[in-house]
Amino acid sequence: MKTPNDLKYTKTHEWIRQDADGTLAIGISDHAQEVLGDIVFLELPQVGKKFARGEACAVIESVKAAADINMPVAGVVVAANDALAKSPESINADAYAAWMFRIKPDNPDDLGGLMDAAAYAGHAENE
Repeated sequence: MKTPNDLKYTKTHEWIRQDADGTLAIGISDHAQEVLGDIVFLELPQVGKKFARGEACAVIESVKAAADINMPVAGVVVAANDALAKSPESINADAYAAWMFRIKPDNPDDLGGLMDAAAYAGHAENE
C-alpha cells in the first residue's frame, strides 16, 4: 500500500493535497481503491456547492460496492475532475494521480486535524 508523505488522510480513506493556491485536491487512497476493486462509476460534487466536514459529497462505485466520498474539511467545491468521471478506472491505475475534486477550505488550519502518512498507514492496517 502506497501512502505518500506529502498528503494528509482521513479515517474514511480520502487523501488531501494542499496546492500552492491554497485549494485542496481530494481523492481516495491506494488502500481504498484496492478494497473497492475495479472502479466503474464516479459521481462528483457540483462546483460551487458548500459542504460541511464529514458530509458525503461524491459517490464511487466498483464491481463490488458503492461508497460515499466524504468532505475532509468544510469548504466550497471549486473544480471537479470531469475527465476522471468519464474514466473512473484511472483511480485503480494510480489513486494519487487521480484527484476527484478541489475545494477552497473554510479554514485552512483544519488540515492539522487530519492524519499524516504514518498515522493513516497504521489506521488502514488495523481496519
